[in-house]
Amino acid sequence: MARRRRNRKPIDLTPKEIQIESMAHDGRGVGRDEDGKVVFVDYALPGERVMFVPVQNRKKFQFGTATEILDASEHRVEPKCAVFGECGGCVLQHLDERVQIQYKQEQLLENFKKIGGVQPEALLEPLVGDHWGYRRRARLGAKFVPKKGGMIVGFRERNSSFIQPTTQCEVLYPQVSALLPSLRATLEQLSCNDKVPQIEITVADNAVVMIVRHLEDFTPADLELLKTFGRQSNLVLFLQPGNLQSVHALYPNNPNPLFYHFQEFDIRVEFLPTDFIQVNGSINERLVSQAVGLLDLTPQDRVLDLFCGVGNFTLPLARTARHVVGVEGDQALVKRANHNLRINDIENTEFHYGDLFKEDMSSSSHGDWLEQKFDKILLDPPRSGAAEMISRLPQFEASKVVYVSCGPATLARDAGVMVNEHGYRLTQLGVIDMFPHTAHVESIAVFEK
Repeated sequence: MARRRRNRKPIDLTPKEIQIESMAHDGRGVGRDEDGKVVFVDYALPGERVMFVPVQNRKKFQFGTATEILDASEHRVEPKCAVFGECGGCVLQHLDERVQIQYKQEQLLENFKKIGGVQPEALLEPLVGDHWGYRRRARLGAKFVPKKGGMIVGFRERNSSFIQPTTQCEVLYPQVSALLPSLRATLEQLSCNDKVPQIEITVADNAVVMIVRHLEDFTPADLELLKTFGRQSNLVLFLQPGNLQSVHALYPNNPNPLFYHFQEFDIRVEFLPTDFIQVNGSINERLVSQAVGLLDLTPQDRVLDLFCGVGNFTLPLARTARHVVGVEGDQALVKRANHNLRINDIENTEFHYGDLFKEDMSSSSHGDWLEQKFDKILLDPPRSGAAEMISRLPQFEASKVVYVSCGPATLARDAGVMVNEHGYRLTQLGVIDMFPHTAHVESIAVFEK
């Protein structure tokens, strides 16, 4: 029997006035309409009185977009980007940079209070850096749209799958931002310009890389056009005709290995353009230094680094600790991490493959690290957190754990288990401004027995 379609009441698009009381985790202002319903308003700030247009209506709440600021917050500033409000890459350019980090700290503490039921004994100073031109990794959408003048390149619009045309981006590395017009012109000249959906950008210390995703084979003329663009723009170009394993170099034919360098630790980290590295290079360097310092390492310490990737934290840790074990759930990254050991002449460290999202890790393929004891542990999981590893913490008997997080809710959840079930104290907590002008909250927490 066919399911009946529910007839939804049309949204009343008449602009309405609202007082903004607070800010949600995604950067939207929060207020209540005349009926008491909660409304989330794009580009509105706490304390402001604004006019907004409803864009989506739910039973218990509503989404809207600010159309006029009647009473502006003292913290409102003029956005630097010409397409702010249309592009979904940034949502907080209208908020003073100093207040942005305060807002993120408040969000972090609120998550710890409501989800974890714990509060830190002390707050670390927020880790902040350059607010503009910081982004060394980006994934740009591309689409050929004749009605909009041809090729479109840019980030997705907020709350939409459409691409916002971008000729200059204030948060991308300046060298990359300057290339956007010529990138667009080059893609438009390709014979299959309607079959190029994505461009991935990575900035290493020694090169700027672009990976061109394409759904149809390029002609010899297309390849020459792309090579010319790469040569004139001083780029390293890769092509991706299929999955990640299909990525291969176009120009130059045999590019030098990509790397970034930690001057403090004299560490060179090599990686492939498809590998995960932190978006903000300067903040990453300071974050690694901070994490190593917070672990308070001694030459006698055995350290476990979980979710280690290519060795971003592991390799610097090895400069002080007696022995370091890094564990990663991607076999290819483990291979790259071992390569980084060799090029840095590090002999007191080993890397293992391990599915860190499995509670049952009894398989011999995971190595004997599971049975070992460690003095200190560093955790740097993805947004989903480290619940499975948190359940195993008591067996490692570590006296101190430093947890780097890109998900405040899952960090708060895991912190609650560590404090309330495993006997750790949450001694320090700090917010990291890895993504200025966005609502993303990165943080670092210190737990001690």
